[in-house]
Amino acid sequence: MIQFSDKDLTARVIRSFETMPDERLKFLLKETVTAVHDLVRRTNLTIAEWNQAITFLTRTGQTCTPLRQEFILLSDVLGISMLVDAVNQPEREGATETTVLGPFYVGEHRPTPHGADLSNGIEGTPMFVQSRVTNLAGVPLAGAEIDVWHADDNGFYDSQKPDYEQQGPSLRARLVADADGRFSFRTILPCSYPIPTDGPVGDLMAATGRHAMRPAHVHFLLRAEGHLPLITHVFLDGDEYLASDAVFGVKDELVARVELRTEPVLPTGEVISSPWHLLSYHFRMKPGAGAVPGPVMSLSE
Repeated sequence: MIQFSDKDLTARVIRSFETMPDERLKFLLKETVTAVHDLVRRTNLTIAEWNQAITFLTRTGQTCTPLRQEFILLSDVLGISMLVDAVNQPEREGATETTVLGPFYVGEHRPTPHGADLSNGIEGTPMFVQSRVTNLAGVPLAGAEIDVWHADDNGFYDSQKPDYEQQGPSLRARLVADADGRFSFRTILPCSYPIPTDGPVGDLMAATGRHAMRPAHVHFLLRAEGHLPLITHVFLDGDEYLASDAVFGVKDELVARVELRTEPVLPTGEVISSPWHLLSYHFRMKPGAGAVPGPVMSLSE
């Protein structure tokens, strides 16, 4: 007979992992059990509170679909995504700053020629993006692949819309840098928007009294041979939520000024009848090797 004791329970659970062949997983399990057991003791956690937590996590999993990742959203609003990114990117050495991938990278990015219009008929204020990607010394990274995606001017990503599978991607594409490391595309001006609040993460935000808004931004994921993948956003200067991003993703270097232009011709030579905005940004990539992240859940699953 083994006499139960809450005093040595943590040690007993940790000892149960000793024969695990995966040392890293063993370490992570030990640290997780130690931290959670310590939380239970420090807070005198009640059975009702623990059941409530289990219910919340169950609902979070049940909310996930191939096009919606509620667990990533939960990680984002608790600052865990940015913390994981920070401990994995301790020194940028002049490379462009990183930020969260976010829950709307679905891996559905069609190769698109430079200057193409990504709006796919979506109405909004025209915006032209022209960028360049180089190494830390300023040498162009020809052939770099750049995935871009952002929300429309109502704050919705294409994958959030009920007709996504019929209509296909919009405001989302993959471009390839030219010999000078340059790439460009036409789109619409993004706006600040609320993260999805119709699920358990929205309930959590309401319970905390926090707003759910993200400042206007465009997502970029860059890959180049011999360089670490770069996951980042470019935020629009002047947005009222830059200092209170719901997912804590803003960094000063990633805020860019968007110029209002009135000339009737875009940089591609295309004639345009209304004012438009120009966003320019220079990405610098750090040498190294690393796995290219994919969506946690993809359309093929």
